Amino acid sequence: MRHLPGHLRPLFQEVDLDHLDERKHADSILARVLEFGRLRDVRWLVATYGWDRIHRFFKEIGHPEISPRTTALWRAILRAKEETWASPPAWRRSSNVPWVD
Repeated sequence: MRHLPGHLRPLFQEVDLDHLDERKHADSILARVLEFGRLRDVRWLVATYGWDRIHRFFKEIGHPEISPRTTALWRAILRAKEETWASPPAWRRSSNVPWVD
């Protein structure tokens, strides 16, 4: 089990960072870092998972933490404007709560 670097600790305040495994919990780690990470965190993510794994995450997962804004940014970065990507769950798309897009 490979532990996550300490600079990611602010992104996972509710979790014991020592119990996160970068392989086993990859989708959750990808979502949190892509949505809330700083440049240093995203650089670590790219070095750890690679561009192909990040691209596959967007195409297959539809994680509820990923906002439309983040999706648009990564579509541009990955040059994937015309690709079909997984959608977040229905509760994320149609929430009555004003602070959730």
